Amino acid sequence: MASAAESNRKLFAGPRVRRLRTSLGLTQTRMAQDLGVSISYLNLIERNQRPVTAAVLLRLADLYDLDVRTLTDSNSDRLSHDVTATLAAEPAISRAEIRDFIEAHPTIAAALTRLASTAPSASAAPTDPLATVRRAMLDRQNHFATLDAHAEAVSDELRLSATGLYAALQDRLRARHGLTLRVLPTDVMPGALRRLDWHNRQLHLSEALDGASRTFQAAHQLALLDAKAEITAEVAAASLADPIAQRIFTANLASYWAAALMMPYARFHAAAEALGYDLELLQARFGAGFEQVAHRLTTLQRAGARGIPFIMLRVDRAGQISKRLAAGRFPFAEEGGQCPLWVLHAAFESPTRILTQVAEVESGERLFTIARTVRPQVTPWGAVQPRFAIALSCGLDHARGLTYATGLDLMTLPPTPIGSGCTACRRDNCRQRSAPPSGATLAIDPAARGLTAFQFT
Repeated sequence: MASAAESNRKLFAGPRVRRLRTSLGLTQTRMAQDLGVSISYLNLIERNQRPVTAAVLLRLADLYDLDVRTLTDSNSDRLSHDVTATLAAEPAISRAEIRDFIEAHPTIAAALTRLASTAPSASAAPTDPLATVRRAMLDRQNHFATLDAHAEAVSDELRLSATGLYAALQDRLRARHGLTLRVLPTDVMPGALRRLDWHNRQLHLSEALDGASRTFQAAHQLALLDAKAEITAEVAAASLADPIAQRIFTANLASYWAAALMMPYARFHAAAEALGYDLELLQARFGAGFEQVAHRLTTLQRAGARGIPFIMLRVDRAGQISKRLAAGRFPFAEEGGQCPLWVLHAAFESPTRILTQVAEVESGERLFTIARTVRPQVTPWGAVQPRFAIALSCGLDHARGLTYATGLDLMTLPPTPIGSGCTACRRDNCRQRSAPPSGATLAIDPAARGLTAFQFT
């Protein structure tokens, strides 16, 4: 008899196999012949009465030039999360029904979530420019192929120099744009890390920046000059009406280009795959910071050379999220992430140490998370020292490619149940609950006391 662990490893992807077959214009007879299986067996696979075996999966990939992640990734889990959130006011609809609907009609399910997210609301607050930019980045899965290609070409030019990247950036800024790069004391730049002085043709960087950050800031400025046309085109394509959102988006894209210059796509992707996405080794190889590497890992979505799709969040000790980047519509891609049971928030207890966790969100999707604290810059003695924690998460089906999962039986490891945050989470009997879910009715029983004071129906 198959064990529970073996059962969990089975891949039931019938609707996706059927959609693949119909998109290719194949009959069941033809696909069965191609795969070397019987028509009845293929029929059972498509009806989710038989799992897709590894042999069939590899045959599908070989025959139809298929990225197997289209069958094994967690798109349906993410869609389940989105649809569940959309239908939160309809508790009579079970998660099983939602999952069945998504597997059978993924296009309709995706359209449903889009319509719900764009529906006008009379009480809606004015659009937040930061949220607008975050949505624009998410719509592109945080991948901008044009910027990657341009930065990669410039990086190849700079590598021809006998000097390192930072010195090569200094030379390019001076030779092409007449800008001299100067590192100034913190008392001269008390409120800035980078400043462009066009009058004196100087780019000023604060001495508070470490080596990787100085390189990044110099590259950011170069992006606004060398990649101005490419960045302007991407901003125009996003059709952002708010001028503040346009400026934020421009700055984000300049940072994207800077990271792509320091960590050129092809070399960085190959290194990430070879090193099992070891962030600290990638730091050393590319002369980048931990946060820079984590950020870059969320962008590896080039066709034919995709990396593991990650989501990255940065929080402070109070749980306030200051950065949110995602390679797709994952849980917490647009909101949430404040659950104190998520390992992200435990990172502050072990500064600079990498922590990992298998967690399960309310939709049932499981995530593998890597978390660590970071310091953005050096601060003078006596000044407030900012500290943040970074979380880098992927679906559990992708975690096998991570060095951090080596030796772990991911399918049998008990997951930690987490939510988006107390007011958005409907898990009952959570000992960590600090508030009832929004819209829930509190259940007050004078004769009993539950695990928390916030029992609800």
